[in-house]
Amino acid sequence: MMIADLRNKIQDKIDNLNKPKGSLGVLEEVAMQVALIQQTLTPELRHPAHILFGGDHGIEREGVSLSPREVTWQQIINYGRGGGGVNVLCHQHGFTLRIVDVGVDFDFDPVRHAHVIPRKIGYGTRNFLHESAMTAAEWERALAVGREQVDACYAEGSNVLCLGEMGIGNTSPSSVLMHLFLDIPLPQCVGAGSGLDAAGISHKLNVLTQAVVHYRAVSEGFTAADTIRYFVGYEMAAAIGAMLRAAELRMVILVDGFIMTACMLAAQQLNPAVRECAIFGHCGDEGGHHLMLDAMNAQPLLRLNMRLGEGTGALCAYPIVASAVHLLNEMDNFAHAEITKYF
Repeated sequence: MMIADLRNKIQDKIDNLNKPKGSLGVLEEVAMQVALIQQTLTPELRHPAHILFGGDHGIEREGVSLSPREVTWQQIINYGRGGGGVNVLCHQHGFTLRIVDVGVDFDFDPVRHAHVIPRKIGYGTRNFLHESAMTAAEWERALAVGREQVDACYAEGSNVLCLGEMGIGNTSPSSVLMHLFLDIPLPQCVGAGSGLDAAGISHKLNVLTQAVVHYRAVSEGFTAADTIRYFVGYEMAAAIGAMLRAAELRMVILVDGFIMTACMLAAQQLNPAVRECAIFGHCGDEGGHHLMLDAMNAQPLLRLNMRLGEGTGALCAYPIVASAVHLLNEMDNFAHAEITKYF
């Protein structure tokens, strides 16, 4: 069936549910999107999976984050005790949680930290103030980690994917990608991250401005992939690989906050079709997030002023997606319910 024909059939089904036309608002839009992703009139959400990638950033050495680097590995250990926000929300909403070390500056013990999936490419990226954060080979390895993890979730029966990250300093590359790909002035892209004050934000902006100047001096002939790998962390590259693979498998992709939205922005540069599978969970409290969403013409389901990361905002939005699918499949229609269709 052609996509246009399928869209018309889904819309007809939605319009014939026993309700005023359009009265379910955004839920109707979500139902339409999930049905189109799965290319069926009766979509279903199976075995939702959450992958959290961890990695450190060379740019963190420039004092662009309030949180110190060791918080990355400390939090990843904490996830093994079930003590993170991501643990609570995955448990609440029935998500299988996978924690993947792609580039954390720490050696996890395979026995004591058995919850960590070891896929380390390096102990943090290089400092993009001076050079590319990763090599082309490292970029390909990180993408492959993301694809591998999605394939594992898919093999377990999942068709819903949520992605999260843990990496101190990762709002910095996100701000730069937003600036470069959406042509938004850099000062509007740079925010407080984990809690910088005005002086800290000013310093962060200065560092990132210098980094962009240096990048422009060396980037002639760069592809979109070259630009992305110049700035992102290993955990972000893995998330981009995961998004691309999930779209190939026609999985629903729940997009979290500022960092994961930047990863979706990057993934779109590599394959615009990935956007069809993206449902944006929330607009976060990081300064540039709403500007990035607006420029991408993305409509978030929630606005909770969250900036925790880890994928927590997208997890909070999952029940809305589930409600949309249940209503499409289980709500009666005018004919069967013997209610006059008045429009």
